[in-house]
Amino acid sequence: MSAGRWRRAASTAWRSLTVWAASTLTMLIMAGILPDFQLQSDTGDSASRIATTAALGAGAFGLLSALVWPLLVRALLLVPALVLGLAVFFLNGALLLFALHLIPDNRGEVSPETAVLVAAVMSAVASATGGALAVRDDDAYRRRLYRLADRRRRRAVEEGAAEAGLPAPGTVFIQLDGVGHELLVRAARDDVMPTVGAWLRDGRHRLTPWRTDWSSQTGASQLGILHGSNHDVPAFRWYEKDTGEVQVSNRPTSAAELQRRAIERTGDGGLLTVDGASRGNLFSGSAEEVALVLSVAARRGKENRSRAGYFAYFCDPANAVRTALSFCAEAGREIGQSVRARIRRERPRVGRGGLYPFIRAFATVVERDVVVAAVIGDLLAGRTAVYADLVAYDEVAHHSGPFSRDARKVLERLDRSLALIEKVAEHAPRPYRIVVLSDHGQSPGETFQARYGLTLQDLVRAGCGLPVPRKARRTHSGAEARSAVRAALRRPVEEPAVAAPKGKQHEPIVLASGNLGLVSFPDVHHRMSKEEIDARHPALLPTLANHPGVGFLLVRSEEHGAVVLGARGAQVTLAELADGQGPLTDFGPGAAAAVRRTDSFPHTADIMVNSMYDPVDGEVLAFEEQIGSHGGLGGAQGRPFLLSPAELSEPVPGGGELVGAEQVHKVLRRWLREEHGPQVPLGKPENSLSQAPDVASFVAAPPELRDESA
Repeated sequence: MSAGRWRRAASTAWRSLTVWAASTLTMLIMAGILPDFQLQSDTGDSASRIATTAALGAGAFGLLSALVWPLLVRALLLVPALVLGLAVFFLNGALLLFALHLIPDNRGEVSPETAVLVAAVMSAVASATGGALAVRDDDAYRRRLYRLADRRRRRAVEEGAAEAGLPAPGTVFIQLDGVGHELLVRAARDDVMPTVGAWLRDGRHRLTPWRTDWSSQTGASQLGILHGSNHDVPAFRWYEKDTGEVQVSNRPTSAAELQRRAIERTGDGGLLTVDGASRGNLFSGSAEEVALVLSVAARRGKENRSRAGYFAYFCDPANAVRTALSFCAEAGREIGQSVRARIRRERPRVGRGGLYPFIRAFATVVERDVVVAAVIGDLLAGRTAVYADLVAYDEVAHHSGPFSRDARKVLERLDRSLALIEKVAEHAPRPYRIVVLSDHGQSPGETFQARYGLTLQDLVRAGCGLPVPRKARRTHSGAEARSAVRAALRRPVEEPAVAAPKGKQHEPIVLASGNLGLVSFPDVHHRMSKEEIDARHPALLPTLANHPGVGFLLVRSEEHGAVVLGARGAQVTLAELADGQGPLTDFGPGAAAAVRRTDSFPHTADIMVNSMYDPVDGEVLAFEEQIGSHGGLGGAQGRPFLLSPAELSEPVPGGGELVGAEQVHKVLRRWLREEHGPQVPLGKPENSLSQAPDVASFVAAPPELRDESA
């Protein structure tokens, strides 16, 4: 064995002994503090005997954590991620109980509930000690990073480099869900996101705004970005008359169907077809390596690796404990912030009870940690293209507001994740370009129901003469709608069900996607015309168009084709409509083209309803329970960003405007060709991240980048 190998072996042995000593000391301290935890016999033991018992217990616990824990996590891959995260404490405690049982003479005793606490503390101390020792030794730090990489992949890269010089750079696309262009500029300027700010100040990256389609939400945008087509995606959720089903973008079966349709339309697999990895996305981009990807979550079998990221991360008990602690801390933080908002009577405000604190904690802690760990594994494995989605900001901004203190804290943590990815990329077996982008922004504003006392569905039903809740009938909007129905039918006195045909099948289906509403009549198997709607419900369209909370409607006319309706009888033929005219006056450039494109979709609803938009304060009215929303036209929701390395070509040569998710796909694809030529030099990945599970254990390595969420 060479001298270098002896030194590395000695260094590894020294670090292992140090971690063991730290764990032993932790166990001794915990035994001295906790009454239900002891390391001696009932008659008492000498200090040396107690120390020996602690050393044996710490050693057994460490070995079990290394050998048994990965098997437990793999056995639980089919368990929902939220349950797995909560079960971490109990599984770790069970390992400690078993480790103490292995100590001779039964000198280690602990109650089950105390074992959970002791195991959590010991795992955290062991992880922190090992990471700190590795980071202090720069050579060891680099060696550990390379060991985490797939060795066969690394050899392939090295062989390619020997034959053709340095390997071509890889590209990492990080999607910050819901972060708009203006918000990113503000966060970088105010040092909320110092990593992004540094990239912009030193000229390493170029910031480009782009404009979404009418449906400004992740389903449409990410499908277009990853697969090159978001045709026939009119909203986040919509009703399809030909199948009688409601498609919902974040439902696994719907995501799989939308991806299938996009591939069929383009004839191409997607952005990540060759040597790609998809992490935390709705769609796979046809990547072979996937983790937390919704479109493959509905599949069963060995080929479905959507949960591989969970195994890669949670197989290290220290990671599992740290994330579980952060999860609980984040849930508690949300409860405290919600209570504070209620006490202060902040406006606007939506309900944040029920399961929401746990949903927020999953999005801001578990999903972030697992996705970042997966991306690190991809970097170290030398994959050519990686696309990952971090959804934390979008989830919090929906309920706390896009510019709230809560959302600001999330941006700070996301920036630290970017810094960590940048740091790890320095140790990857190939250079990497880091591209950061968003799929949409968010527009602030109270909900439609909070302002007017009734939902869009209530308003539609009232306009149809259908029964509505008593509380909604008493609102000004509800009373006006009932009056409009009576006037349209020339009935001076209100009568029950004045205009409603009998039977549930005649009732409209009303769906909401942020500030975009969709109204469909399921008993009519084609897209209803304006004339047909007026004949059946003569008061409905005037009721909607004249409501102060509605910006404009899109319907199809038998005589004029598609028309846009606004208040006070405004009606403009869509083919002749230009930006800044008629009902679209306040919605900015590109609005008319976006509406025309959606009108061409086969599954566009009978009535498309866009809420009002105030261009002064940038507010819209969400038809859902959200005070930060997106999904339609109006404000920051339609202005995401593209942050790209300066060495890549301009997104739009000559400084033109980048419009639509499909155009963003073309830009990203062009950048991949610029780096790798027509054919990507590396072959398809041989191993998945699940075959290198300790990649995630290094997420917390650099102390200055560590995210102490708990």
